[in-house]
Amino acid sequence: MSQTIRTRIAPSPTGFLHLGTARTALYSWAYARHHGGQFVLRIEDTDVARSTQDSVDQIIASMKWLGLDYDEGPIYQMQRLARYQAVVEQMIAAGTAYRCYCTPTELDTMREAQRERGEKTHYDGRWRPEPGKQLPPVPEGVRPVVRFRNPRDGVVTWDDLVKGPISIANQEIDDLIILRPPQEGAAGDALGVPTYNFAVVVDDWDMGITHVFRGDEHVNNTPWQINIFQALGAPLPRFGHCPIILGDDGLKLSKRRGAVSVTAYEEAGYLPEAMLNYLARLGWSHGDEEIFSRDQMVAWFDGSHLSRSPAQWDPAKLAWVNAQYIKQADDRRLADLVRAQLATRGIQASADERMAARCALFKDRCTTVVELADWLEMFQVPVTPAEQDLATHLTDAVRPALVALRDRLAAIDWDKTAIGQAIKDTIAEHKIKMPQLAIPVRVLVCGRAQTPSVDAVLALFDRETVLDRLQHVRAML
Repeated sequence: MSQTIRTRIAPSPTGFLHLGTARTALYSWAYARHHGGQFVLRIEDTDVARSTQDSVDQIIASMKWLGLDYDEGPIYQMQRLARYQAVVEQMIAAGTAYRCYCTPTELDTMREAQRERGEKTHYDGRWRPEPGKQLPPVPEGVRPVVRFRNPRDGVVTWDDLVKGPISIANQEIDDLIILRPPQEGAAGDALGVPTYNFAVVVDDWDMGITHVFRGDEHVNNTPWQINIFQALGAPLPRFGHCPIILGDDGLKLSKRRGAVSVTAYEEAGYLPEAMLNYLARLGWSHGDEEIFSRDQMVAWFDGSHLSRSPAQWDPAKLAWVNAQYIKQADDRRLADLVRAQLATRGIQASADERMAARCALFKDRCTTVVELADWLEMFQVPVTPAEQDLATHLTDAVRPALVALRDRLAAIDWDKTAIGQAIKDTIAEHKIKMPQLAIPVRVLVCGRAQTPSVDAVLALFDRETVLDRLQHVRAML
């Protein structure tokens, strides 16, 4: 492409970064990276009453965890109020915007009358300047809003990157408010606060945004925004409206209903590359590829093959994807993640090589890092075998063999081969089968009846820990 591709993500800091916005961020990021362009993070914080610094921090932390690096930002709208004010004044002077002095009561009365007549509710344009029109006298004490003078005729049409051609008649939309006055009690030099549909246009214009990926709930906002772009003489970006993500109940997944934050998945033990992989497939595909790297997605994501149908959030599929990435993950990296997870439980694990070896042994059994930490906790803290397991597996016939095995383990080299031979020698001496010895060893040492190969597991414990836990059987003889 001849132009530099610039995309953005513009979350509102009124809560956590939810999954739909994370997917949009991923598509915007991947499209920019595919074309060698730039990706911008903008914080749309004009909802002053609901925006919080905690939400901003969480958004930035989520982007960092996902690895969606941005070239500019974060840029805050509330730091740009003077710019919006200046553009509004230019529009008023050009006749593409005007001041409206309707009170909330007047607007309510207007809409109620329209409903009674069976009409669609809309602003009736009473303060809209027209040639030869006599405007009402300016009322005292009313702080005006500024409205965009939307064209009355014609059709707004755009070729959506996802949905294809879309057309909406201008008569279906009215003169929206683009700037609200400062709040009561604000300082005399306080500036008004722009509404979403106006601020987003000025921002995208100033920041040179060429392509906008966003949720399809914004389709109805797009005609207003296109008309404002044209009123400003600004270049239009290309729009791509991605279908919603549905929850298990078939309803929209959002931060107000059913969704959890991106960082909650980090805390639940998911890997960021697995989350990106799964999010990418919620509305985009590259053939039948299910597992692919970040670099592969960048190479493939050219804006095509985006689905027009809603995607279904499937926790089981996400768990499967995460399990594939855990199997492929570097064991030292997993060891660090497990140590961090154990630390949240008040368990301090030492940073030695055995933690990585333990991860290598157990990771094939896990779908999350939390599950891996559940397994490896037994190496750090005492275990309490279930009474039922003790009753079932520590039979009178096997207890002497357990004592003999403990004595052998106290005198051998501490490695998997020697431990395996000690187990075989004990089985042969007491004429029992492998499960009759291996399962009670697991119960006593690991606190559970099922583990990977018992000799491999024991080799990853301190010898003294194993001997101490097997000592339990002497007291039962």
